[in-house]
Amino acid sequence: TDLIVGARSGPIQLLLYSVFRIGNATANISWESYERIAADPSVAWTVPLSLGDSHRGFRVLGTTTEYFERYQYRGGQQLRFADGQPFDDLYDAVIGADVARDLGYQLGDSMVVGHGIGAGDFSKHDDKPFRVAGILAKTGTPVDRTVHVSLEGIEAIHIGWETGAPTGAQVTADQTRAMELQPKAITAALIGLKSKFATFRLQRKINEYRVEPLLAVIPGVALYELWDLIGMAEKALGAISLMVVVTAMLGMATTIFASLNERRREMAILRALGAPSRTVFGLLLIESALLSLVGAVAGTVLLYLGLFGLRPVIDDIYGIYLPIGLPNPREWWMLAAVAGAGLLAGLPPALRAYRLSLADGMTVRL
Repeated sequence: TDLIVGARSGPIQLLLYSVFRIGNATANISWESYERIAADPSVAWTVPLSLGDSHRGFRVLGTTTEYFERYQYRGGQQLRFADGQPFDDLYDAVIGADVARDLGYQLGDSMVVGHGIGAGDFSKHDDKPFRVAGILAKTGTPVDRTVHVSLEGIEAIHIGWETGAPTGAQVTADQTRAMELQPKAITAALIGLKSKFATFRLQRKINEYRVEPLLAVIPGVALYELWDLIGMAEKALGAISLMVVVTAMLGMATTIFASLNERRREMAILRALGAPSRTVFGLLLIESALLSLVGAVAGTVLLYLGLFGLRPVIDDIYGIYLPIGLPNPREWWMLAAVAGAGLLAGLPPALRAYRLSLADGMTVRL
């Protein structure tokens, strides 16, 4: 997606409610404005999104069938249907994997959409139930927790709800099928362009749109701003990791110091046999470096074993996908830094052994 278009608010807010289904829009986009944007010569495709309803705690999204063709995740994977097909009838619904699992829905089951966001049973559109026409395969994205219906279906269930509650004589489900159900407004739209060079031109054109206040954001830029906001948590975890490494190195240095008393005669014998002080010094440095290196290797191996073993479970329960790949250059440098820290931790005991190994080893202690 090259641009996300919504009512003027903030880039992060627009990204959250349109992509992650978190929060609500401040206003809608008129259908006429959406059509003008879609008719721009630089636009290759558009996917309209209509939010505002829910079903037993799950968000309901009104869109078109092109949503299932354009949506990609995890490096270009397409949405797949575990069962059924995209909505075809006015009251067809396509549900995500988590919706089907948590609510026990199967193809053909009936479901009633509630007006507004929430898990309550009030303000239901129970006179126009939907039928489960498709169940999407697990993706680990907000799609899993979304009920997808057509824009016409959203329009049909809101006939007579213009004030937010049912008013006057209700129109039956059969009567709506004969109506021309064109949306009056949508919540947001995903825009794909024919050329990336047109991104900034169209973004500026939409942001300066005079008919109504609109906002167009580049998803990658908005996502970077979001990560920048929550980056303090990552920095805190990095600080904790650093303290763990420092504590481990202090513990290793203390252990080597404590073992010097047990090995002082061994070192004295080495010195007596002609080994220079730098040999004893080097042996202790090598010992501390090997200990930290073995710890880094063991930790890396355990990490990958945990990833291979727990990834399917975490993906299934929490919808979090953990990619498995070789360490990146930054992580290689971090592992090297841990080994280097082990070398530094071995310096104090190595210096002590360097200075006192011969005299201390030959001294009889009572």
